[in-house]
Amino acid sequence: MSEDKELEELKRRKLEELLRMKQQEPAVSAANVVEVTDQNFTEFTSQRGLVVVDCWAPWCAPCRMIAPIIEGLAKDYAGRIIFGKLNVDENIEVPTKYQIMSIPTILVFKNGDLVDRIVGGMARKIMEQRITRHL
Repeated sequence: MSEDKELEELKRRKLEELLRMKQQEPAVSAANVVEVTDQNFTEFTSQRGLVVVDCWAPWCAPCRMIAPIIEGLAKDYAGRIIFGKLNVDENIEVPTKYQIMSIPTILVFKNGDLVDRIVGGMARKIMEQRITRHL
């Protein structure tokens, strides 16, 4: 086998391995933040109580900056607030429906109704106040 064919075969096997690993990843992070999609969005946001959806994209620096804040809030308010993350690059129906023009955008639902929209990055204390006032 030529060197080029060996390299291509190695690349193909590695890609297949990575895809298998990706499919096995849980839909919930360690901090109990649920992966939300266009398909499960309505069911997810219709839950009783307070539901928070972080609309983000992997390339967005402010989104990456608030990710630890969201995870920390999810941990601190476990059992009281349900948190989810919606990747706007992979899901276009929800961002279109809610006219999300910039990210990060945090959508806050109470008993299935949109009660707040938080746009942009901010300090944890301010975000926490904006979200918890709906408890």
